[in-house]
Amino acid sequence: MATMAELFEEAFVADEYIERLIWRAPGGGSRGGPEAFDPKRLLEEFQQCQKEAKEFAKKVQELQKSNQVAFQHFQELDEHISYVATKVSHLGDQLEGVNTPRQRAVQAQKLMKYFNEFLDGELKSDVFTNSEKIKEAADIIQKLHLIAQELPFDRFSEVKSKIASKYHDLECQLIQEFTTAQRRGEISKMREVAAVLLHLKGYSLCVDVYTKQCQVGAYLRNDIFGDAAILFGDIFSNPEITFLSKLIKSIFISYLENYIEVETRYLKSRSAMILQRYYDSKNHQKRSIGTGGIQDLKERIRQHTNLPLGPSMDTYEETFLSQEVVVNLLQETQQAFERCHRLSDPSDLPENAFRIFTILVEFLCIEHIDYALETGLAGIPSSDSRNANLYFLDVVQQANTIFHLFDKQFNDHLMPLISSSPKLSECLQKKKEIIEQMEMKLDTGIDRTLNCMIGQMKHILAAEQKKTDFKPEDENNVLIQYTNACIKVCTYVRKQVERITNSMDGKNVDTVLMELGVCFHRLIYEHLQQYSYSCMGGMLAICDVAEYRKCAKDFKIPMVLHLFDTLHALCNLLVVAPDNLKQVCSGEQLANLDKNILHSFVQLCADYRSAHLARHFN
Repeated sequence: MATMAELFEEAFVADEYIERLIWRAPGGGSRGGPEAFDPKRLLEEFQQCQKEAKEFAKKVQELQKSNQVAFQHFQELDEHISYVATKVSHLGDQLEGVNTPRQRAVQAQKLMKYFNEFLDGELKSDVFTNSEKIKEAADIIQKLHLIAQELPFDRFSEVKSKIASKYHDLECQLIQEFTTAQRRGEISKMREVAAVLLHLKGYSLCVDVYTKQCQVGAYLRNDIFGDAAILFGDIFSNPEITFLSKLIKSIFISYLENYIEVETRYLKSRSAMILQRYYDSKNHQKRSIGTGGIQDLKERIRQHTNLPLGPSMDTYEETFLSQEVVVNLLQETQQAFERCHRLSDPSDLPENAFRIFTILVEFLCIEHIDYALETGLAGIPSSDSRNANLYFLDVVQQANTIFHLFDKQFNDHLMPLISSSPKLSECLQKKKEIIEQMEMKLDTGIDRTLNCMIGQMKHILAAEQKKTDFKPEDENNVLIQYTNACIKVCTYVRKQVERITNSMDGKNVDTVLMELGVCFHRLIYEHLQQYSYSCMGGMLAICDVAEYRKCAKDFKIPMVLHLFDTLHALCNLLVVAPDNLKQVCSGEQLANLDKNILHSFVQLCADYRSAHLARHFN
């Protein structure tokens, strides 16, 4: 590796590289030295390599043959194993057929032995005398108890009584063990004892003991059934035992019947409180939107025309959108969905979930988002306003974020509750309608905001652009650079492009920038046609448009850049020599333009008539 690194330290030259390799090889070196280059030795090395390659290929062929033989042996072995496995399986079935009756006979024999001990009145077996084997004893006594019930009472009354007494004693011992384990918090021991009692009559007593013990220290927390219900499922694991859930349901049935009414009242109250607390923190009194009156009429006229009717009503520099409020509303709704899932009857679940969703739409979408959009629209100044604060783009940015959160909760928490019911289509339709309504208002606000941006550019151009910029008094003392109006317009445009990019996402960014870019081009195009240009003034106009074109690159919209490229080519007509006019007009960027457009720019030259440009143009 070190040698290779040394070879590539300098610029790579193929001849030098090969020469260095040969020089390092035994017998190499073509430039003299103790060992001159020997081609025969090199040929021998190649022949030896060929010989070794043939031997290696031969070994590979032999290994392939050996591999084929081994594969064939494996196949034979696999077939033999399958044959033996079939025989073993058949033999196992036969043994099981013999062993099962034998085990039953052995078990019957043991039960007869234990029964004789009760019959004789003396329990000698270790299973009855050893307290460590109480689980095995409980299993035996349960079976003996079932057998004793089939025996006639007149002949076996005494033995039946003894078996029943032992049955009762074992139950008491097991329940005592369960109680002790519960007091110690030994869940695994409780589960073990409960499993033994499962087939005994005392199982229900075990549940009663557990329930009573759970009441110790009850009513100290909000949820008095939570811990008990959770542990019940871990301890009493038999899936057939469902009486606890039925019991709980019977206790709360009177409350569950009108659950959704309580839920909706509570959710509305909480949502209203969250919103009111937010508006109070802003010291803002919510107003009704579209209530009529002279002021409202003026606002509608102002929004749809450019008539100067004074400032917009209640102009704020506040979006009245809060992500904290949105998160709180979504959390309240999420908890409501979870309660709805647990407490609703399965047949009522979709309808109840839909009612909760409508409350979310009311308070989040209408009372908060839609109100902010309406307030934002009312706060957009008219296009002729000066130094307007176009904060509606901030409303757009926050609204987009909230839409994503709203959509996520719809998919994560509402959809699972309604996915298999007719309410699914109703919820999807309602969601679609509310979002379309908001998108229409966002589009309206963006259009008005763009108009305001163009209005601001007009104000800058009107205030900063002088007629002498393009027709200077002293043609010889003008530095070729862009004008002050151009600098200020480009600075303003770049800020707006950045704001639009940060406020929107996806294709919306390109759509809005496309519209702004086209309007920006139209404004500059019409603005340039208001002036008359001297030769030096034409050069200044070309410099201005070149700077506008640089600004257009920030849009990253090919069509907008193309428009300014064409405008730059048009401005070249202001300085072109009369004899070259037709050649320039037939160039790539101008050839497809309407002749009237070309003529309109040529007419802007101050010496249009004196230089007989019209003759050359026609």
